[in-house]
Amino acid sequence: MKRYLFIVVFFLFIFSCDKKNSTEEKIMAIPVDLKVDRFDKVFFETSVADLALVKKQFPFFFPVGSDDTIWTYKMKDPLWKEVYTEVQQKYADFAPVKEELETLFKHIKYYFPKTKSPRVITVISEMDYNSKVIYADSLLIISLELYLGKNHKFYQFPNYLKENFEQRQIAPDVVSSFAVNKIAAINDKTLLSQMIYYGKQLYLKDLLLPDYTDAVKMGYTPAQINWCQENESYMWRYFIEREMLYSNEQKLNSRFINPAPFSKFYLEIDNDSPGRVGAWIGWQIVRSFAKNNEMPLADLLKVDAKALFEKSKYKPKK
Repeated sequence: MKRYLFIVVFFLFIFSCDKKNSTEEKIMAIPVDLKVDRFDKVFFETSVADLALVKKQFPFFFPVGSDDTIWTYKMKDPLWKEVYTEVQQKYADFAPVKEELETLFKHIKYYFPKTKSPRVITVISEMDYNSKVIYADSLLIISLELYLGKNHKFYQFPNYLKENFEQRQIAPDVVSSFAVNKIAAINDKTLLSQMIYYGKQLYLKDLLLPDYTDAVKMGYTPAQINWCQENESYMWRYFIEREMLYSNEQKLNSRFINPAPFSKFYLEIDNDSPGRVGAWIGWQIVRSFAKNNEMPLADLLKVDAKALFEKSKYKPKK
């Protein structure tokens, strides 16, 4: 009997791999050639006298009526020039990132055929870690000063934020921004709705970034992913026993959903836990739903959180 089960599992695994390989072959055959404009390079290598030329090339960065002195100051300021120098040292050759983004958009076009390839624009902004990537309409704006490496001298941020100031996080951050217009908005304030919303975002990364590790998709270290896997059953029991899933208490977001150095169970395990474990659990619920329900991706992203959870048949690994 055991031998029979082994054979069945083996052939199911082979079939699954063949199906995945076939899908990837179709995806990689999709033509994508992204146009990349280095606004950061154009801006800082243009003289103050020629600012008008930059404004003509990138009019959306220069609102009508804005004071040119703001821009001329940046062009001349030694600190801004130093930031530009550091960015150029890291990204003088943007081709590897462009190649990763083109692979990503092949996947996006496969799952969302009507999506047009955006114009990619690299910038040096104000180190706003909440806006590292902005994907809006036909533009994809990437703030390169926030991808210089977690140990860069410029970064005066907590370690849990700096961990994701790496080049490898550009594509996952693009997916996070892309997801905003694809995932149904949260229609209530329950913890479950928050968990499922970010779980859908992470599941989108499963499909659009299949070669990335779970740690990179989540913005965790490998050790943090291992911690979640080892404590999945315990965390789930904690949420259920305290009736948290359908609670509207807003503090739960800061405890389990928002970026943080650790999650707040108010127990000894807090010292070892990563932040955002609620999003990680939501990811496992969405994965379980996708496994147990045949549904187009676009429809899955619109399913109500409560309905998705109830049909997911989610059971934490022990």
